[in-house]
Amino acid sequence: MNRALRRTVAVVLAAAALALTGCTAEAPAPASSGDAPESAVSGELTVYAAASLSGAFDEIGAAFTDENPDVTFSGVYDGSSTLVTQLREGAPADVFASADEANMDKLEDAAVDPTLFASNTLVIAVPSGNPGRVEALADLADVTTVLCAPEVPCGAASATLLSNAGVVVDAASLEQNVTAVLTKVAAGEADAGLVYATDVVGRDDVEVIVPDGADEVVNHYPIATLSEASNSAAADAFVAFVLSDDGQSILADFGFGAP
Repeated sequence: MNRALRRTVAVVLAAAALALTGCTAEAPAPASSGDAPESAVSGELTVYAAASLSGAFDEIGAAFTDENPDVTFSGVYDGSSTLVTQLREGAPADVFASADEANMDKLEDAAVDPTLFASNTLVIAVPSGNPGRVEALADLADVTTVLCAPEVPCGAASATLLSNAGVVVDAASLEQNVTAVLTKVAAGEADAGLVYATDVVGRDDVEVIVPDGADEVVNHYPIATLSEASNSAAADAFVAFVLSDDGQSILADFGFGAP
C-alpha cells in the first residue's frame, strides 16, 4: 500500500472512530435505581386541632393527601385545653393547632417553632327564628345562654368580650369546646351562645349577630410540629401546606382571617 493510500485509510478510520464516539456520548445512560425520584412524604399523620378548625382541616387534610397520596391523614378535634392535656399525658400526635397562643405555650418545648396561621372573632349565635329576641351582648344576661368554659380559647375570648361590654352572664352551661355550644344553640336548648364566626359559615339552623367590640377580641391560631412526632417529615410538610397559599385559601373559605 503506498503512502498516499495509507494516509487516506487512516483519515477514514479516524473519522469513523470520532463518529462512533459522538454517538455513544449522545445516547442516554440508563437510569440507576438511585436516580429514581423519591416520594414526597408517607405514613400516618395525626393532627390535633381546635374544634373550630374541624371543617377547614378536614378539607386541608384532603388537599394535602391529594398531593401526598402515601400519607394517611387523621384529624382529632376538641377544645384546645383538652387537647393540650392529652398531649402532655403522652397522646400520640404529630401536629398541634391551637385556637389561641396561651394553650400552645403550655406545651413549651414539646411544640417546635409555633407559627401563627389564622385568626378568628366571636359572634352571637341564636336558634333559627331567634326565640329569645336577642339583639346585643346585654341581652345574653336575660336569656338562657351557653358559653365555652373559661379555660377553652373561646371561653377566654367570651369572658373578655363580655367584660369589655360590662355584661355579666350566668351561663346555663360551660362547654369544653365551641362545637358543643353551637350544637346546643342549634337544637334550641339555649337562646344564645358565643361562638366563632367560622362556626356559623353555611349554617341555616342558627342566626348570627355580630356584637359590638367583637373586632377588638381576636384569637390568633398557632400551629407546630410536635417534638415527639412519630412522622416529623409529614408533620413539617403539613404545617408548610397550612401556611401555603392553598392552605390559606381554604381557611379563608371557612371564614378565618389572616394571622
